[in-house]
Amino acid sequence: MEKERSFLRDIRAIDTVPLKIVLYLAVTGVILMLVAVSWNSVSSFFAGYHVEEQISDLSVEFLSIQKGYARDLENTGSLEGSMCTVTLALPENVRFLALGVDPDPDTDGNLSNSGWLPENNTLLIQYDNGLRNRFTIKGEEIRFMKGTVTEGTWGLDPHSVQDNMGVVIESPVNGEYTFELVLSGEKYTLSHF
Repeated sequence: MEKERSFLRDIRAIDTVPLKIVLYLAVTGVILMLVAVSWNSVSSFFAGYHVEEQISDLSVEFLSIQKGYARDLENTGSLEGSMCTVTLALPENVRFLALGVDPDPDTDGNLSNSGWLPENNTLLIQYDNGLRNRFTIKGEEIRFMKGTVTEGTWGLDPHSVQDNMGVVIESPVNGEYTFELVLSGEKYTLSHF
């Protein structure tokens, strides 16, 4: 009968251990690299989903105040119009969020070198890389206007760019944003920021 060999004393194939360690480390490195590459692809998908979810919520808020009371800007004693406050936390690579206007129709990155195009019921997101996502709000026509405070009351901004059409929130698009339904000949959704 052959003597039983102790596991610790068995030195058969000991010369292949360093080769096996190198092989196992290489396989582990490749797996980690694949996970990292996959995560970059998946995380951008989840970020895009998060943006669409926020835009969908924003659209619902805009539609809900359209059915409410509009404050008459001509009547100084008019009650406050229907309002909504939304919290947005869009990724850092979002260059701007435009409400009811395309401020960069030539997509050159400069918001002041070309005329803004009004696009009622449209939310437009432009990313740093030039990619754009346009979302349309179905339902009643929504006209967005930039607001300003005059004598403690929010009203239309008479000095804003492009005849005060639309609202543009430039990067970073993070924080709380308030909108109010007002009447000045027509109904407008007025920004309070």
